[in-house]
Amino acid sequence: MDFSRLPLLWRVFAINAGLLLTGTLVLVVARGRTGASIAVIETLDLAVGLVIMLAANLLLLRPTLSPIERLVERMRAVDLLRPGQRLAERGGVEVMAVVQAFNEMLERLEAERRESGRRALAAQEGERLRLARGLHDEIGQVLTGVLLQLDALAAADSDDRRRRVEETRHAVRHALEEVRRIAQELRPMLLEHLGLVSALTELSRKFADQSGLAVERRFAADLPPLPDETELAIYRIAQESLTNIARHARAGHVRLTLEHGSDSLVLRIIDDGRGMAADVSADGHGGLRGMRERALLVGGSLAVKPGPSGGVEVRLEVPVRGA
Repeated sequence: MDFSRLPLLWRVFAINAGLLLTGTLVLVVARGRTGASIAVIETLDLAVGLVIMLAANLLLLRPTLSPIERLVERMRAVDLLRPGQRLAERGGVEVMAVVQAFNEMLERLEAERRESGRRALAAQEGERLRLARGLHDEIGQVLTGVLLQLDALAAADSDDRRRRVEETRHAVRHALEEVRRIAQELRPMLLEHLGLVSALTELSRKFADQSGLAVERRFAADLPPLPDETELAIYRIAQESLTNIARHARAGHVRLTLEHGSDSLVLRIIDDGRGMAADVSADGHGGLRGMRERALLVGGSLAVKPGPSGGVEVRLEVPVRGA
């Protein structure tokens, strides 16, 4: 039996019992060497005393160390969906410190879970509101215009009818483009069909066309396959980083790289803009916090720091499964 696998109470008790037994044997041997005959009654006295000491040792250790056993059981059974689970702070000073630290950790986890849930719901509602506005303002208006054009078409002569038909076709094509744009924002189709490198290439190309910034791309060859959620996290973090550059950086050049790390892949987005404002925390609020949470969900780490030549560098490192 592996001694290290015993509960702490029985390990401490076994050590103390071994020490007491050793001391008793030494006493018996020492008395035997002096030539004194040990009577049966003396041997019984030693045995009874040893048993009493062992029992007292066990009784004293149990209330001291039993909170640790309860702590282990609670850690295995804790459910953050049922808040308020706390352990009574009993036992010795060290044990009470461990139990108190565990209770404080539960409070932090419950608070973080509430905050994460609140942010997730807010993000979900914000996305729904954005989609509703996009469908109403863009698609709704275009289709309303199509209906009005069809009404006018019914009463037009042949020349005017051809012109109105062409206008109606243009409006329908515009509506289809808006639908594709909204669908692309919800789920990048290139990522599903052509992979991460193609999706990042198209993302940076559109960013360069819309912002007028020069984008330098460098993607390592023979990139390993990644889980779908990891690829999506990399794409979204790159997308959010480029959006932040367009809005705030006042940059002229952006470098986007995806390269091998140590058993990992490293995404870096570096701009030469004005850098991060002094009142913005590197831990992130809003978009930066969302990027950090996406990185954590796939086991990665995100760093936002000053760039090597000014501006801001966003560095995402994600583990490669089976590397």
